[in-house]
Amino acid sequence: MSPPNPPITTRTLPYGEAAISAAAATIAAGGVVAIPTETVYGLAADATDSRAVAGVYAAKGRPSFNPLIVHVLDRAAAERIASFDAAAGALADAFWPGPLTLVLPLRPDAGIAPLVTAGLDTIAIRVPAHRAMRALLAATGKPLAAPSANASGAISPTRAEHVLASLGGRIPLIVDDGATAAGLESTIVMTGETMRILRPGPITGEAVAACLPGMALAAAPAGKAPVTAPGQLESHYAPGKPLRINVNSCSDDEWMIGFGAIGGDDTLSATGDLTEAAAALFSALYRADASPKPRLAIAPVPETGLGIAINDRLRRAAHRD
Repeated sequence: MSPPNPPITTRTLPYGEAAISAAAATIAAGGVVAIPTETVYGLAADATDSRAVAGVYAAKGRPSFNPLIVHVLDRAAAERIASFDAAAGALADAFWPGPLTLVLPLRPDAGIAPLVTAGLDTIAIRVPAHRAMRALLAATGKPLAAPSANASGAISPTRAEHVLASLGGRIPLIVDDGATAAGLESTIVMTGETMRILRPGPITGEAVAACLPGMALAAAPAGKAPVTAPGQLESHYAPGKPLRINVNSCSDDEWMIGFGAIGGDDTLSATGDLTEAAAALFSALYRADASPKPRLAIAPVPETGLGIAINDRLRRAAHRD
């Protein structure tokens, strides 16, 4: 029996011309790289190359029925891949570049690898704002499939060291440009006769609705609905330890993450600031998971504004199959 393949040596390079050049060369050769966006770090590969996309799924251990988000440099590039209706166009104009993903009909001649869409006739697409991802898009000239750069179902990475802890030995390169600003994955919206938020995120439902007054905004289906976009699995963003949510006090064996007036071993925001809490969430979960205590607890977060997206991630993180 032949010995197993040795792990990949994972390099971390600081953002700059050398890092982007190395990342672009890796992608041109069919490889994958970790790169920051304004939301979380993504694991990027050429979305037109089936073998490269398969490498993303393999590195993450991601189920193949879970589609990927494709990142492009501008709306013109997006329109070569997806069919836009008036509502999608208005949302793109309002929020791109930025943390909004649109789920739209896939053009038959888009050239996107079938694995990206998991066999669906729609595609999840966005125009990111972060300088590192935009530089890589410009350097490669390719649409990049880029889910979060972590093992599937685990805590999403907001720092390069999170990526290394999760995917070290599985990918060749991480571009380090510090902590991400938003700290939560993009808001995902599907347009049509009604708008539907498939995943809450940094752009709130109120902001989406205000962009198209008079158009109905439907909630995403609850329960075990078919997966039509990333981030819809019931168990997702999860630490390795059991997590209790909406907790006002903790047990002696729990690491407590506070919010507002409720303190603990750590806090999302001592002042109750939801923007600060969103940016801090995944880093706090990483610290909690590394703590000596066997269980985790987190204080209640208001179900308003950005709190809706934070609580969505926490409910999925706390879910156990």
